[in-house]
Amino acid sequence: MEPTSTEPQRADDAAEPILAAPRPRGSLRVIVPSAVFSAILASGLTFAIAEMAAAPTGNVVPVASIAADAPAAELAGVVATNVVERVAAAAGPSVVTIATVGTTDFSPFSMPTSGAGSGIVVSADGLILTNEHVVTGATQLTVTLADGSQVSATVVASDAAHDLAVIRAAATGLTPATLADTTSLTVGQIAIAIGSPLGTFTDTVTQGIVSGLDRSIDVSDQATRTAQHLDGLIQTDAAVNPGNSGGPLLDASGRVIGIITASASGAQGVGFAIPIDVALPLIRQASEA
Repeated sequence: MEPTSTEPQRADDAAEPILAAPRPRGSLRVIVPSAVFSAILASGLTFAIAEMAAAPTGNVVPVASIAADAPAAELAGVVATNVVERVAAAAGPSVVTIATVGTTDFSPFSMPTSGAGSGIVVSADGLILTNEHVVTGATQLTVTLADGSQVSATVVASDAAHDLAVIRAAATGLTPATLADTTSLTVGQIAIAIGSPLGTFTDTVTQGIVSGLDRSIDVSDQATRTAQHLDGLIQTDAAVNPGNSGGPLLDASGRVIGIITASASGAQGVGFAIPIDVALPLIRQASEA
């Protein structure tokens, strides 16, 4: 069970087991206080990701369907809801759940482990982008696709320094996600997360905003007593929980702007994602393998 702390943790690390859900694999990873922190746990994203496209006209509710005297806040809420619905419908088929089986060495014993994370389809022939910490050390990977079918997968490329990995599922005809351009991501723009919190609640959609850019965090693994530094991260207040690791953070047009990697324990609305442009070289490497 994770310690009570205000430090961010990996988004796939197990929380207090309130529900009977598969315990995400790997050890607890929390963000260690560091001089690089600024403001509220200052962790986050450096790269200007995708320029957020204007919401398609179809996302705007016809004026005739709204009472003439409706408050401005009500109008804004209806339009925002429509945007989230459209993003969820468009990106949902590209989001998967990744179940892992492996072992962890606690000398003199080798302990079996299992867990779950999320991923995003990046090619029709089975390439899926996720976090490196979701799949590292796994001896078996099972991917649950959007239609509920399950297929095996193997790791084809990884980048531990940026906590990214690409796996190949034994499936074709998948729906690749649309990746954002690395232009003008801005604080305050809409951010939508889709994933499998607790490895059980698949296709969970949460909405927030981009809360900060260019954040830096130090993530520690309590089991291995190792630490990792990540910088240039996107901070978001969209709810992310254990099992969301590797899932997409999307803009209002449904494009992937980041890959969820960590959240803050003991805090609300403090999550972090790796900018999608950081993953592009790894995706190219995997596609050429």
